[in-house]
Amino acid sequence: MTKSKQKKSAAKQPNDTPTLTLKEQLAVKRRAAKEKKELTSFLTSAIFGAIFIGIILGFVGGVKAAAGGIFAILCLTLSFKYPRQALYAFLIYVPLGGTITYLLGSSPILQLAKDAFYIPALVGVYQTCQKQRLPLIIPPAIKIPLFITLGFCILTLLFVNGAQQLGAGQSVGFQAASTEKPFFMGVLGLKVLLGYVPLTACAYYLLRKKEDLLLLTRIQIAITLISCLLALIQYIMLTKGICKGTTDAEGAAIFKASIENRCFVGGSLLYNPDEGVIRLPGTFVAPWQWGWFLISSSFFTFASAFSDPSWLWRMVGLGSMASVFLMAVVSGQRIALALVPIFFVVLLFATGQIANLKRFIPIGIILGLMIFIGLATNPAVVQERTQSFTDRWNASPPYQFITDQFEDVWKGQKGIFGNGLGRATNSARALGETKLLETYYPKVLHEIGPLGMAAFLALVTSVTVATFKAYQSVKNRNFRSYGASFWVFILFISYNTYYYPLDVDPVSVYYWFFAGVILKLPELDKQERLKEAALGNQGKRGRKVEQSLEN
Repeated sequence: MTKSKQKKSAAKQPNDTPTLTLKEQLAVKRRAAKEKKELTSFLTSAIFGAIFIGIILGFVGGVKAAAGGIFAILCLTLSFKYPRQALYAFLIYVPLGGTITYLLGSSPILQLAKDAFYIPALVGVYQTCQKQRLPLIIPPAIKIPLFITLGFCILTLLFVNGAQQLGAGQSVGFQAASTEKPFFMGVLGLKVLLGYVPLTACAYYLLRKKEDLLLLTRIQIAITLISCLLALIQYIMLTKGICKGTTDAEGAAIFKASIENRCFVGGSLLYNPDEGVIRLPGTFVAPWQWGWFLISSSFFTFASAFSDPSWLWRMVGLGSMASVFLMAVVSGQRIALALVPIFFVVLLFATGQIANLKRFIPIGIILGLMIFIGLATNPAVVQERTQSFTDRWNASPPYQFITDQFEDVWKGQKGIFGNGLGRATNSARALGETKLLETYYPKVLHEIGPLGMAAFLALVTSVTVATFKAYQSVKNRNFRSYGASFWVFILFISYNTYYYPLDVDPVSVYYWFFAGVILKLPELDKQERLKEAALGNQGKRGRKVEQSLEN
């Protein structure tokens, strides 16, 4: 037999992929038909149930109540049935939630709508963990500090908020007025403080393979780009006079963001070019939330711009980076204007991309040109923003602001369990008297006392250490770059005390979620190395067969 005939006969040999028997094929078809039938039955029941409840709510509260009821029931049922898809929907909803809230009437219930995706998805993840005997607390290193923090919170809830509820609030500096609900304020405060910790486990189990990680990061940069484009339209509408902003306001209202001046997307807005003040909310409820969204997005867009294996998605990441920087300039958010460019530079060194000249130089040139064109065409805007930042720093340096609030809170301490959960939480003000604290750890100290604050610091420190060890163990260059970008974000938020981003969207979501993403990277890295090893072995076997045929 000639070599050519030997090769042809070898090509006709069956491959290693097993073929299904007729019986197995029929079993697969029956299982698929059964799953399709179950899905149809579930969707039918969910839709009819949602419509029925919506009709009842319609008689009580009108069309909006009916529509909201139908949407809520469908979200809850579908999120419970499909927790993975619900988590993606949750991440998409977070940046757009402020816009949706005010489009539908600014109901307080709408501000909790994102939890209609999160809570059922969490229940689904919990049930999966129970069935498969998987841990729900990820990583195990946070278990002890988490339980200690939770213990202090429960003691504060029972002995401080509970005492205030029973009318004994004078002993801790508050009078439990009849209109106050201190216990429920404490429950809300606990939810704000620790409610999104389980997102770490949700993210960990959401990612099963490399493709899941890429899908997640691509969704993140796409929604960032969309949000920035919507905010840019908002800014253009204001500059063109389509929206008036606060130009007609008088007195102190000139310098206050107001929901009455809402423009296109988002919520409360401040825009008065005659006075040189602008605070855009973007797609969020309030301007400062938008600023922290831009800061957070600088990490995620950088990661995709440099680490995504697809050239197209790297360009989308680059566009998202440019949009984040542009909006940091024009939105009037001083802290975003200061931190976004700083973190871009920090990430270049933290991820090692500064040494990757083949990838860095083209991206750097394109990004530099985009920024230069934007700055050159709007020099007055840049000068005004820079001057505003300088004036603010000189009037109230951040380090002095933080120190003053720590001193003020420390002097007001009445006991080791603090003044009550929720007593410095902005979202709990409808349930009782709250103290305005614009720094995070003084806020935690005020609510749960020095021991509780120390326990919470131990919790975020354990998260920071565990995520650092996880990403450092990764060998894949792209995965390691993703991990480094996300970890710098975790490190910064863990110990940042200027304002309270860890209390509200989007940072309260992104912090815990992307901690889970980092913790999953070593497993994804191991999968990819096993695939590469398997492909390498197949290649070696193929070459041996070819050599034997040639011989």
